[in-house]
Amino acid sequence: MGSLFRKKPLDTLLAQSQTKSLSRSLSAFDLVLLGIGCVIGTGIFVITGTVAATGAGPALILSFILAGLACALAAFCYAEFSSSIPVSGSVYTYSYATLGELLAFLIGWDLMLEYVIALAAVATGWSSYFQSLLAGFHLHIPAALTGAPGSSPGAVFNLPAAVIILIITAIVGRGVKESTRFNNVIVLMKIAIILLFIIVGIGYVKPDNWSPFMPFGINGVIASAATVFFAYLGFDAVSNASEEVKNPQKNMPIGIIGALAICTILYIAVSLVLTGMMPYTQLNVGDPVSFALKFVGQDQLAGIISVGAIVGITTVMLALLYAQVRLTFAMSRDGLLPALFAKVHPTFKTPFQNTWLTGIVAAGIAGFINLGTLAHLVNMGTLAAFTVISIAVIVLRKKHPDVTASFRVPFVPVVPIISAGLCLYLASSLPGVTWLAFVIWIAVGAVVYFLYSKKHSQLNN
Repeated sequence: MGSLFRKKPLDTLLAQSQTKSLSRSLSAFDLVLLGIGCVIGTGIFVITGTVAATGAGPALILSFILAGLACALAAFCYAEFSSSIPVSGSVYTYSYATLGELLAFLIGWDLMLEYVIALAAVATGWSSYFQSLLAGFHLHIPAALTGAPGSSPGAVFNLPAAVIILIITAIVGRGVKESTRFNNVIVLMKIAIILLFIIVGIGYVKPDNWSPFMPFGINGVIASAATVFFAYLGFDAVSNASEEVKNPQKNMPIGIIGALAICTILYIAVSLVLTGMMPYTQLNVGDPVSFALKFVGQDQLAGIISVGAIVGITTVMLALLYAQVRLTFAMSRDGLLPALFAKVHPTFKTPFQNTWLTGIVAAGIAGFINLGTLAHLVNMGTLAAFTVISIAVIVLRKKHPDVTASFRVPFVPVVPIISAGLCLYLASSLPGVTWLAFVIWIAVGAVVYFLYSKKHSQLNN
């Protein structure tokens, strides 16, 4: 039983952080934009309208604040770990050093599913916006290639979703600096478009549309907070970049907390303007931001926003794919996954084969599977990861009080305990079928661990 809870020595992790297998080329600015690129996407361009119309009403702002608070507490924990153990793998690596191998593997296994499903789900949303844009030019993709089976009449394969994932895969596989240059340009464009919506939309706000403010009650606000958690998925992806950052001890906390702060402010501003521009009951559409502009007669600007949504969602996929590949890279390097996932391309200095394998799998899921309620697994996976890292930071302080960190969580253990409790509370509001699917996936992971990972672990040596 002791081997199930064996921990990776902190000295080994710190030695890995000094290796040069991956190219260290990212700055704090790159990290902030990587986080914004992953967080700002479907959360603003898709989820806001649906949640306002069906779960929160104008009180959507409270749901975003509640979800943002839970994320902020977890972000403090991520910031401390990433500045003290600047190694790829995110919460998997941090758990390995504090909570033991079995739990580390299972949370890594959980995140693998989370990132892949999120990538496929975001690609599906991108496909819808792209097809809507084509329709504006009277161009149409054959019905059989517009969606996964069951998503629409005659649909067999979601071609746009699969193609965009493969394009992103090619960009990420070429190198981290090339990926971030592409990401930075697109993210700055995305922020400009969102600010344009806020500036124009605020002139059409009617305070009467904010009444009733909480039509679904406090339970609706809390349930919606668990749903919009999907909108915050991504800032933890920044922690996977630790081994490719120029000065991780200084830059990682800036990247994580800076990205989350900017995204939360943008979410709150867009929620206020959106629900003030038109009645919340009419916002249950796939493109609420564009729809609201059309509602007030700004058709031309609505078209610009639609293009911005397509561009903006692209960066979400890039960050998700990047995070997934760095996670499996770390697990493979530890022997818990096959060695293929840890091979680094001699020229590009990236896990090239891992990147393409992940991209092809995600493209297949997006193309052939109608995700439906599986999307809730992304929220569950995120909440589970946040809960684990909140506990792990308490263990880190107790077991390794002398470890150097440029950022420390205030008021330990109070803040981490509140963080874990808030995440568990939000998870309790998710549908029962999501819990069942989560338990099944973790059970499958346990089987994989005992049949393969435990025997091949580097700690056996």
